[in-house]
Amino acid sequence: MTKYLLYMVQMHLNFRRAELESLADLFNIKINLDSYNEHSPFLIVDLDNEEQAKQLIQRSILCKAIYEYWGYGQNYPTLHQNIQNEPNFVQRRDSNKFKSFKFDFESFGGNHKKSLPEKIDTINQFKYLDFQGEIKLKDPQEIFTIIETYSMIDPQTSSNQTDGIYFGRLIQRSDRSSMDLYDLKKRPYKGTTSFESELSLISCNIAQVKPGTIMYDPFAGTGSFLVAGAHFDAFVLGTDIDGRMIRGTGKGSEHNMVDNFRYYKTESHFLDVMTMDFTHNSLRSNLPIDTILCDPPYGIRESIKVLGAKDPERFEGKENVVIDGEKAYLRKDYIPTKKPYSLDSLLDDLLKFASERLPIGGRLAFWMPTANDENVETIIPLHKNLELKYNCVQEFNKWSRRLLVYINRGDKYNGPENHGIKRSQTNFRDRYFTHFTK
Repeated sequence: MTKYLLYMVQMHLNFRRAELESLADLFNIKINLDSYNEHSPFLIVDLDNEEQAKQLIQRSILCKAIYEYWGYGQNYPTLHQNIQNEPNFVQRRDSNKFKSFKFDFESFGGNHKKSLPEKIDTINQFKYLDFQGEIKLKDPQEIFTIIETYSMIDPQTSSNQTDGIYFGRLIQRSDRSSMDLYDLKKRPYKGTTSFESELSLISCNIAQVKPGTIMYDPFAGTGSFLVAGAHFDAFVLGTDIDGRMIRGTGKGSEHNMVDNFRYYKTESHFLDVMTMDFTHNSLRSNLPIDTILCDPPYGIRESIKVLGAKDPERFEGKENVVIDGEKAYLRKDYIPTKKPYSLDSLLDDLLKFASERLPIGGRLAFWMPTANDENVETIIPLHKNLELKYNCVQEFNKWSRRLLVYINRGDKYNGPENHGIKRSQTNFRDRYFTHFTK
């Protein structure tokens, strides 16, 4: 076993461990997270080899990089002593002795930028490494990184003095740079409900969206999760009750969802999107759906609706209306009637669908809103065949949203269930628009 240093981002702390565990499980990597601390961006783990380290981090969004851990010290003299006292120091030094290399500098908690003379002076302190290889600032064989940490004097001011230094050999950078590629501001087609790129990609990792599998979003909207799933080489399929979101708002192809996949060059992973009411799902029963990832309608932009009539008696007999010799409901311009539907019922339907359609071990992941100012416990929807694996919370002011992740365990699991109950005593949409004052 070899020690490796994980350098994580200090954001979305409630999601970091879930992503790390999910990626480790995805690649069948055994990892001990007992020393994980959500208040620290650093974590030292034991792994079998470099290949495991690369697999663990190469698609992570909430990590920056992973390094072969060489040492730590509260100051440079202590760091150098600890590096040389490591049992495998000589072996590491000699195995890198004739490789081309460079030194990188990173910092956490401070804004002090070393000048070039300061960097050179710091690098010269590592002369005991006795590297004989060529120094290459571009494409070296190895990159050795010095990470300096700074403590905060107060919430606005950091110290100019380091309080710790890590040193290691870079093994793998993460996929965090993809956030910029998928930035909504640069996306050809988006809408007011488009999900941000960072959490879309994180959701895919925690849901374990895998290459070559089918990922389904039953509330596709403008396709944010479909785009993220295609990035991880899954074949993506979506449906939405609002055909306008799928078709787009303009007259040209540059204004629809498909253009996003053309822009990202992932058309080969885009299966299709269909206008469909999820509660009247028409996907064939033997279609292999490996992962379900979605953001169900909260009822904020408009109230949740499904196909049907609120007052069925008013529409009795109207299914036989004929326009220009054709039954109205068969015409392309036909707009079916819709009726209100509760979020609780919609989530119950979603869990039931997942239990029936996902393979054993397949994951369902969706976002659910909750009001923070209600003095009642948040009731998470449960299904007897689904194990609730993660409940990750993103806090706002008076409300939050949760990424709920379930694993299909099949008929033999028989876990807790709360199907059919009312989980909130107030309407989230009404409270959202009154700024949670009522």
